Amino acid sequence: MTPKLILIEGLPGSGKSTTARLVHDILTDMKLNSRLYVEGDLDHPADYDGVAWFTPHSFGNLLSSHEQYRDFLLAHTLRQGEHYFLEYRKIKNEYGADFPDELMEAIFKNDIYELPLEQNRKLIAERWKKFTESAAAGRDTFIFDCCFIQNPVTVGMIKYDAGKEDVVSYVEELAAVVRQLNPLLIYVEQNDLDYSFRKAVKERPAAWSEGFIEYYTSQGYGKIRGCKGLEGTLQVLEARSRLEEEIYNGLEVAKVKVNNSSYDLSSYKQVLAGIVSAYFTSAP
Repeated sequence: MTPKLILIEGLPGSGKSTTARLVHDILTDMKLNSRLYVEGDLDHPADYDGVAWFTPHSFGNLLSSHEQYRDFLLAHTLRQGEHYFLEYRKIKNEYGADFPDELMEAIFKNDIYELPLEQNRKLIAERWKKFTESAAAGRDTFIFDCCFIQNPVTVGMIKYDAGKEDVVSYVEELAAVVRQLNPLLIYVEQNDLDYSFRKAVKERPAAWSEGFIEYYTSQGYGKIRGCKGLEGTLQVLEARSRLEEEIYNGLEVAKVKVNNSSYDLSSYKQVLAGIVSAYFTSAP
């Protein structure tokens, strides 16, 4: 059984998004149907990005506190059972400056990745279950960039400094959910974490590095241990690397590590093509 799901993971700056796109290109070259979802995709079928979650009580408070936007909010909210999901980033992208900052701040407090870890995990697991049911019934192969290991580690370890067992079991729960899709995990490595992350900081917009450093040092793991600035962020990343190594070793899924330290796109694609061809022998 060939994989219906390919999971691309690795530390920031390792080349996850590049790897995901190359794998997608390789499958396309092989005449196989594949669907690529990279980090930040607002239409991700198994994850949430820019989505806030409300109970009836909290949603009622939001409406009453922003009465002038009641009809607008109701028109852009999806109700599932007793709860409400508001795709606020899609709304912000559509309305731009016309979307009030005060309202955005009120909604963001209920972002799914701002919720307590237990509630976050429950909602994410439910989302993955719905995706798995849908994907199992189809013929496409899905390629996901960084939402399988990175997101649980980020919200669990980085944000909340949760115990290792809680973070590991979060990832293992997702692995159990997608088992019927015969997932393949490709973990992207770099020889030098310090170099690869500093390279990413230099090459990416300042807003990215500033936001990343703030996230990693102002809460949870980094704040408790007094980590500050770029050097402190690297300390947190080293700890994250050790945890992800342990998670990788314990996962009972098809998995392979690839080294992207050379940043040689042509030779790297050949390595990935060899990996992919071992699992996808021919077009259906």
